[in-house]
Amino acid sequence: MAVKWRFKTLVLLLVLGLLIPGGVHCEDEEVSVTEESVENEEEEVEEVVYATPKMLPDAYLMETFDDATTMDTTWVRSQAKKEGVDDDIAKYDGLWSIEAAERLPLTGDRGLVLKSKAKHAAISAHLKKPFVFSNKPFIVQYEVNLQNGQECGGAYIKLLSVADSGRLDLKNFHDKTPYTIMFGPDKCGNDFKLHFIFRHVNPLTKEIEEKHAKRPKDKIEEPFKDKKPHLYTLIIRPDNSYEILLDHEVVNKGSLLEDFTPPVNPPKEIDDPEDFMPEDWDEREKIPDPEATKPDDWDEDAPIQTADPDAVKPKGWLDDEPEMIPDPSAEKPEDWDDEMDGEWEAALINNPICSEAPGCGEWKAPMIDNPNYKGKWRPEMIDNPNYRGKWKPRRIPNPDYYEDLEPYKMTSIDAVGIELWSMSDNILFDNIIITDSVSDAFQFAQDTYDLKVMKMERGQGGLIQRIISYSNKNPWLYAIYTLLVAIPVVLIFAFCCAESKDSKEDASAAEKKKTDEPTADDPIPDEDKEKTEGDEAAASEEEADKEQANDEEEEEEEEDAEDDAEEEDEKLDSEDTSTRTSPRLRKSRKD
Repeated sequence: MAVKWRFKTLVLLLVLGLLIPGGVHCEDEEVSVTEESVENEEEEVEEVVYATPKMLPDAYLMETFDDATTMDTTWVRSQAKKEGVDDDIAKYDGLWSIEAAERLPLTGDRGLVLKSKAKHAAISAHLKKPFVFSNKPFIVQYEVNLQNGQECGGAYIKLLSVADSGRLDLKNFHDKTPYTIMFGPDKCGNDFKLHFIFRHVNPLTKEIEEKHAKRPKDKIEEPFKDKKPHLYTLIIRPDNSYEILLDHEVVNKGSLLEDFTPPVNPPKEIDDPEDFMPEDWDEREKIPDPEATKPDDWDEDAPIQTADPDAVKPKGWLDDEPEMIPDPSAEKPEDWDDEMDGEWEAALINNPICSEAPGCGEWKAPMIDNPNYKGKWRPEMIDNPNYRGKWKPRRIPNPDYYEDLEPYKMTSIDAVGIELWSMSDNILFDNIIITDSVSDAFQFAQDTYDLKVMKMERGQGGLIQRIISYSNKNPWLYAIYTLLVAIPVVLIFAFCCAESKDSKEDASAAEKKKTDEPTADDPIPDEDKEKTEGDEAAASEEEADKEQANDEEEEEEEEDAEDDAEEEDEKLDSEDTSTRTSPRLRKSRKD
């Protein structure tokens, strides 16, 4: 049985060994994770060729920055001044440049780089035509690479609102320029943000109020630290839903009506601003007992601690010796000027006499907790008989109430602008697209951002790094890896245990054979049982006869030996009768 079991185990191990090199395939997702596939993918990464994507005719803005002349033809540097700051820092004098990434750039790929830090910088570009929020989704997507990390500052963009007078004057773009949406990363200290702010127009008063999306639940710190390109995508749909994606992964989503602060629609009722709490309204649930009086023996002035009355000054205490004395070895410096430096005094040192005594100076008893201390007396608190509960103003209909069920229909967008102040330089912006097609935005990312990721991964490591990166994108693979490791371990462990058990049984059998230790017979078949019992009975009778014959022979030999001994004794008796002092004892004869 053990041999068969071991054979099956070896077969399973052999099959498993054939499966592992073959890879793990998932027909539904058409994914194959094998060493061969990763090597092939690595070869493809090495052959990555970037080409500037063709302009999408339906895109409102599609900017790759691959053409350096776009700085003069499409993008406009601000010549305005920031309001409310000193003139020497009010200018938007931050430096912009179009150049390749510092680390592992794609050949032919460039981006818009903010070269300066601790300066105000602003640049903007018009859309091909204003985006009007109607019945199509709105998508804005762009890349950011914080090439030197980020200490404090933002990398967000502003989608500037259409002006009443026509197209915006981008040379006058500044921090107060009206925008419809602000979107992108921001950080200062340990506060990491991914902004999505839209400016909502009150349909009654026409006042504008900023609405801030809830903070993402997922962590967004890595893009501020890893100095790699990252893709930010915002999708707003006509049904008032929105999604925020970071590197193709959704990190925040919700509703324009429910997930913004302050909410789009005000409450239907509010507290009456003209309702005041009556003067006789008592909100106190507990009050001091008016009938309580302070006990006569209550001393509020008693200190918390007092000198121990039982303490005794130790013997040998030197009351007249100071604890510190002037250093007798100290000498006045030669350059000491009494008029300038004052009267010179030697530095103080511990009195050496005190080291041999219990103490020096004035003796004081140690302090202990005062048993008579009670503190300030306060009357006991009792239920307030006049308590009427917490007062609340009455609720009235909100005179400013409105219900906007279509906050998606925001102010139309005329331009995209970047207006920043940052403590980090070399912030690279790239591949900005504004469109109403989700598929166009994702295709644009595949032709640009995804190629950068492939090259970055190739530059970071070889086969192992590729497997880890691919597995992180497909977490279900870790379950398969666990099975591939666990199954061989279990089978090998079981095989070793079975082999050990068989070895012990073989050793035990060999030991019994060596020492002739009796062992249990194998079971006898029923058809041979009677024959076996008969043979055993005959053998027993024959053995009994042999034993009886042997006993008779032994008795005859003993009798002969006794007769010989008796004759010998008689002979000795006749020879030594004169010298015998006691009769010889004769051995009894066996009958």
